[in-house]
Order: sequence, then C-alpha cells, then structure tokens
Amino acid sequence: MSDRNKAVKEGIRARHREHRAAAEPGERDAAGAALAAHGAAWAEQLTGTTPSTFAAYLGVGSEPPTLPLIRELHRRGHTILLPVCEAGRRLSWTAWTPASVFARSRFAPVMEPAGPRLGLAVMASVAGLLIPATALDLSGNRIGQGGGYYDVLLGSLASEGLDIPLAAVVYDAEVLPAGSIPAESFDRKVAVALTPSGLVPLSGPS
Repeated sequence: MSDRNKAVKEGIRARHREHRAAAEPGERDAAGAALAAHGAAWAEQLTGTTPSTFAAYLGVGSEPPTLPLIRELHRRGHTILLPVCEAGRRLSWTAWTPASVFARSRFAPVMEPAGPRLGLAVMASVAGLLIPATALDLSGNRIGQGGGYYDVLLGSLASEGLDIPLAAVVYDAEVLPAGSIPAESFDRKVAVALTPSGLVPLSGPS
C-alpha cells in the first residue's frame, strides 16, 4: 500500500472511530435492532426460509452491534459461524449458539468463541458472509479495522474460487461517496453495505 493511500485510510478510520465512540448507548441499541431486521431480510433474500449457514462476527464496543442479528439468524434456524484469529492473520471458524463461551484471543484484542475450529474449507458451505468495516464507499471499496484478517480471508476466498455473497456492516454515515476510499490491487470490493437504515447496494461484485 502506498504511503499516501495508507494515510488517507488511516484518517478516515480515525474519524469514524471517533464518531462511533461518541454515540449514545440508546443509539447503539436502536442500531442493533435495525441491523437485525435488515440483516435477516438479506439472509432471506439469499436462502428464503431454508436453514443455511452464515459467517458473521461479534461487533463489540463502539462497533455496530451484530449480536441481535446473530441471535435472529439463529432463531430462524440458521447455523452461525464466528471467527477465531490464528497466526499469520488467518481466520478459523467456530459454530455459535446462545450457550457459547468466549475467551480472549491469543492473537488479537478480541473475545472469541470456544469450540472446535473449522478451516477455510467450511466457507464452501456458507450462504452469506457478514464482515466488519469502519467505512465503505459507493464504489465498493472498504476500510477494515486495521488488523488485516479479513483482507487475507477475502483474498483466500478469491484464490479458492469461492464467490460468497457478502455484506459489510457499518453505520449510515459510514457509506461514503464513490471514490472516497483509495483501493489497492489486492483489495476486494464489497457488494452490499448493511446499515441501520437498510441495505445499500455498492458497485462491488454481486
């Protein structure tokens, strides 16, 4: 990544993290409920009423709350996979249930579900993938959390020829005009932003 592009991305990430930190708890609660409704509708578009597997992540702190959506998908009979950070910025996956126990990650400042870990091959069974972001633009470009885990994952999925529908979860104000986020050759575009106001189609792959 060029120094200029890195600086632009870091500036956008820092601004949006500051805005997130200033949100009131009630705003986050309302956002979580809205994300659950719109995310469940997205899942229904993909699978109808057929129980399927979705890979998600647990939004914590000032991130958009995803636990209400995870619970709603589970209530509808879907299997939920949550990520576990591994060495080399790789992710493995563990099935989530309301009884899941969480433990501190060895590799990142996050809590992760305990349980048997599944490798990249499990992604072939996934109907939809929900990923974190701190901002998106209408061109489909994404700024992640800065750890690089999802950049590696998306690159691995492309290398394996796995074209999984994906949506990045952000607040409404974090969907920026087209071309706002510089893109590198290794970046993977996102097709849909999941926001509290609804699904926003981007110019990424379908």
